[in-house]
Amino acid sequence: MPERNIDFGKFGARGIKGSDAVARKLDELADGIVTPVTVKRGLMARLHYLTRTDHSRRAARDAGLTVTDRTLKAWLEERRQPSSANLERIDAAYRQVRRRNVARHLLRRLNAAGGTRVEIHPLNQSQVPRPLQRLVEYRTMNVRRWDRIVEAWAAGDHQGLDDAWEDVIVDLGSQWGQYEYVTNIGFAA
Repeated sequence: MPERNIDFGKFGARGIKGSDAVARKLDELADGIVTPVTVKRGLMARLHYLTRTDHSRRAARDAGLTVTDRTLKAWLEERRQPSSANLERIDAAYRQVRRRNVARHLLRRLNAAGGTRVEIHPLNQSQVPRPLQRLVEYRTMNVRRWDRIVEAWAAGDHQGLDDAWEDVIVDLGSQWGQYEYVTNIGFAA
C-alpha cells in the first residue's frame, strides 16, 4: 500500500505518480499553443498571449518573465531573439498564466453533473519477474470535487496536487495504494 512505494521501480515496474498523470491530463485539457517556443510561430503566439493586456503582462511578470518592456518590444518586433534561457522562461510563464486563465472554466466543467468519470490505468509490470508481479486491475471512479486538485494544478503546487489526489484515490478502498503509480489517468471535460 502507500508508503511501500519508496523504492518504486526496484523490480522493474514502470509508471508515474498518479498526481503527475492528472496534471498532464489537465494540461492537455487546458489546450493552448501547440507549436514549440523554439519555432518563430510558437514564440510569437506566446509573447502575444503574455503581452496582450496590462493584466496579462502583470501575470507574466508574476510567473517569472521579468524582462524590460523594451526587451519585450524588441522580441515582438523581431529585432532581437530571446536566449535559450529566456525561451524557457517564456514557455514556463505561458504555461503558468494559461493554467490560471483556464482553471475556473475547467473546474466548472469537471464538477458539472455530479463530477467526472476517471479511468485509472495501472502501472506497467511487463519488466517485473513473474513471481513478483501483482494483480492490479484497470479501475474507474467518479471524482465529485475537483476544487483542490485544479487549484493546486493552477498554482503549480506539486505537493498540494499530490495530497489532493491522494485524498481522492482513497475512495478506491483498501487497494488505493496500488494506484499511487500508474501508466495513465484519463478523463474528459
